[in-house]
Amino acid sequence: MSESRTTVVSAEWLGDREGCLRLLDQTRLPVELVTMDCHTVESVFEAIRSLRVRGAPAIGIAAAYGVCVGLKAQGGVNARERLDGIADELATSRPTAVNLFYALDRMKARARALPADLSDDDFRDELLLEARRIHEEDRQLCHAIGNHGANLLADGWNVMTHCNAGGLATSEYGTALACFFAAQDQGKRLHVYVDETRPLLQGARLTAWELLQRRIPATLICDSMAAHVMRKIGVQAVVVGADRIAANGDTANKIGTYGLAVLAAEHGVPFYVAAPSTTFDRLLPDGDGIPIEERSPAEITQGFGMRTAPEGISVYNPAFDVTPARYIRGIITERGVIQPVTASKIAEVLG
Repeated sequence: MSESRTTVVSAEWLGDREGCLRLLDQTRLPVELVTMDCHTVESVFEAIRSLRVRGAPAIGIAAAYGVCVGLKAQGGVNARERLDGIADELATSRPTAVNLFYALDRMKARARALPADLSDDDFRDELLLEARRIHEEDRQLCHAIGNHGANLLADGWNVMTHCNAGGLATSEYGTALACFFAAQDQGKRLHVYVDETRPLLQGARLTAWELLQRRIPATLICDSMAAHVMRKIGVQAVVVGADRIAANGDTANKIGTYGLAVLAAEHGVPFYVAAPSTTFDRLLPDGDGIPIEERSPAEITQGFGMRTAPEGISVYNPAFDVTPARYIRGIITERGVIQPVTASKIAEVLG
């Protein structure tokens, strides 16, 4: 792989059933490239909760491996008996990303399908294989999403994205950024405008870093500059990721996405969401039922350890907002582009 095609690995399993989960600590980027090895389910929970690993697909992958970490031998209690408790603990780490629950449900379903007389070691081997399948499937989904999304983008376009939906948020290639990576592989020249994305600056810290690794021309902007860039410079498409998509196409993504979609509509810019089928929650009829995580006020008042607001000020810090389907030109999935974004079209494409 050439220097301009650097692959980001957000999570990987080291060794056999007695191994561990290695995560790229995203809280240390872009200053340091540091990994952490998780040997306990508590360490996996902390990594998800503290955003050391983040992005809906990557959270799901980490949770699946987290089950394997938790199943490592413990004082006489067999792995099968401990599985549900481990999965339930990991499920409380973050509420919005549906891939977390998808992966944990997959692991529990695989466990139920295994013979009751399977040895403890064989049971754990089978669960590790299932986690590896979840990981590999996401890798394939992301490449397919990238190929479908690249076909929507033309050479020479200015595009915009929000938060981070690249290799750091997935198995290796991304969702929204996969569209840009695949376009680059096709020989298309894009210029990406990157929203910094409050309050933890995932766009500035992570997306900007990934685009530099790929040598894709990019410009970092503050979130409040998006409308000005659309009007004065010109943007031909906006592509973002997603953490949960309801049955009608309403989409939860990092806070600020809804406002960006409204701005795109005002300026006649097509707004696309890139996400695998695993990010759809078709049990929810619309976005009103999507749980919205609220995070610590300190992320706003004392971002990265520096106080920027007076003590005692009231803070509202939702991590996500919901973009109504009417603002979304298309949802780019591994099975193709869902367009128009309606409940019936989603059901048709996803089956």
